[in-house]
Amino acid sequence: MKITVQQLKKAMANRGYKLFSRGDYNLNLIGIRSRDTKANTFNDVFCVLFKMAGIEQLWQFSCTTDPGTYYRLNPLNLLGTAILCPGQYAGMWQLGMHQGKYPALVQRGEVTVFRDGDKNEELDITDVVQETGYFGINGHRASDKGIAEKVDRFSAGCQVIQDPNEYAMLINLIRIAASKHGNSFTYTLLTEQECEQGK
Repeated sequence: MKITVQQLKKAMANRGYKLFSRGDYNLNLIGIRSRDTKANTFNDVFCVLFKMAGIEQLWQFSCTTDPGTYYRLNPLNLLGTAILCPGQYAGMWQLGMHQGKYPALVQRGEVTVFRDGDKNEELDITDVVQETGYFGINGHRASDKGIAEKVDRFSAGCQVIQDPNEYAMLINLIRIAASKHGNSFTYTLLTEQECEQGK
C-alpha cells in the first residue's frame, strides 16, 4: 500500500483532523490500517508527513496497527486484545523507553480501543466493547535483528514498525522534532478505505 500526500491530506480533511504545517520537523504521524483483517503480517503503513528545509516530505514505513495472532488468541485483558480505534489522538505519545528497553514513542494520552475477545485470528472491530484510557499503546519496532516476517508477539496492540533500520530513521526524526517542538506527538489512525476516498 503506497499513499500520496494528496490522499493523506484529503483523508485528514474529510475527517476534520488537524494537520501540523508550521515550521520544519512539525511531524504528522499517521497510521493507515489495511482492510485485510486476517493478516499476521506488516501490511499497514506508518506515514510521517512534515517539512524539511521548507520542502514537504512523506516517509512511509511498513508496520502493523493491530495485534499479532499470538495476542489475538491469548489476550492480556479479560475483555479481549486491544485494537486501537481509528481517530486522531492529540498528544498521545512522547519519546521514552519501550518497556524500559529502547527508545520509542510511549503512550502519555488517553486512547480508545476495541476489545477483541473471541480468541480467533480474525480482527473484530464491530459489535465489540470499546474502552478509553491508558493501555500502553506505544510506537516501537519489531525485531532488532532484521526485518520480521510476521507480527506474532511483537504487538499486543502497539503500532509496530517492521524494519529496524527504518525505525532508527524514525526515532532520529522524533528526537529532532522533540527538540524543536516539544516532546509531545499526536497520532492519527486512518483506514485504507478512508485514504481511497481521498484519491
